[in-house]
Amino acid sequence: MKSRRVRLSDIAELTVGFVGNMAKQYKDEGVKFLRSLNIKPFSIVEDDLKYISREFNESLRKSILHENDLIIVRTGIPGTCCVVSKDYEGCNCADVVLVRPNLQVVNPHYLAAYINVWGKKQVENNKVGAIQKHFNVKSAEEMLIDLPDLESQNKVAKILCDLNDKIISNEKINDYLEEMAKTIYDYWFVQFDFPNENGKSYKSSGGALLYNEVLKKEIPFGWTIDTLGNLLSKVPNSTKIPAIDFYDKGSIPVIDQSSDFIAGYTDDETSVLYNKTGYIVFGDHTRVVKYIRFPFARGADGTQIINSNTRCMPNELFYQVIKSIDLSNYGYARHFKYLKDTIIVIPSANLADIYAEKVGKWYENQVSIMKENNALSQLRDWLLPMLMNGQATIED
Repeated sequence: MKSRRVRLSDIAELTVGFVGNMAKQYKDEGVKFLRSLNIKPFSIVEDDLKYISREFNESLRKSILHENDLIIVRTGIPGTCCVVSKDYEGCNCADVVLVRPNLQVVNPHYLAAYINVWGKKQVENNKVGAIQKHFNVKSAEEMLIDLPDLESQNKVAKILCDLNDKIISNEKINDYLEEMAKTIYDYWFVQFDFPNENGKSYKSSGGALLYNEVLKKEIPFGWTIDTLGNLLSKVPNSTKIPAIDFYDKGSIPVIDQSSDFIAGYTDDETSVLYNKTGYIVFGDHTRVVKYIRFPFARGADGTQIINSNTRCMPNELFYQVIKSIDLSNYGYARHFKYLKDTIIVIPSANLADIYAEKVGKWYENQVSIMKENNALSQLRDWLLPMLMNGQATIED
């Protein structure tokens, strides 16, 4: 695939997202406001998504997003790039490089692929900053792009988009399964409308509730309470993997306290943790909660591994209970000690078994889907460089 080498500024207009203190501008709803943590290779995620008012959005017209814009991360993992889809038209962004490509000469999906595959090396060589390294607009303008004709770009982009569409579709299925598990948890263990022995909703059909003096509320007859720490079993020792030792690829996924579900990879077999019913990962600083049902390695700093010691609280249920606990009042702290001191409601063993069996199948499906997405991502990341450097060709 023949190409010409151009600077990014030759084929696009570049600016920077809003830079400044946003603490007083965030709203409960309004215009979506993207930050670096929302930008992943080839996609936008809504983890810890923020909102701003429409009025404030209008005052930041320079950084309003349009379909087919590119967003490049400046801090965190500089060079990470994605294309803005129609869903984010009119949204805004902070502290990212915003690229508006000339659609007459460049396909935005090809450009994003090139930056994610090849551009990151240039980004690494052009980071600035004494304390936290970041990537600025001037450096982005000088980024060199190997640009074939538009028809060739479109062919590469179609393959990329087909793979990404499948990955995104799978992620939506997993999100739906997670939502279903949460919905049943709320009905059964928060609202107490679990199925009774006659298959009817317990509370709605007049099931007995007893007032608990400690919790200052009613709970179903026969249920008990305990501090969460009393329900923890010992987790096997394993090697902890510090962030500096994470690989981009490897045989064992590393799970830490970050918002990324998988933080990196390792090949250190002494680090492997696995439990048939999964482990719960809790972020001591971040309060992030994850449920892991596949072999993984533990990240080093602040990554707590939780496993239940009682049939009345299987890990499938324990995960939902821990997610529902609000620890936000403790600020920047080690939160695990507060988590262990939390008093929780313990249901009957039979009901816990029914819930675990029901949602456990969904979590197994999630693992299968994640494995498929991992294979699709590896195929994409292996194929794109070969298409771009001419080692592979696309037939008409």
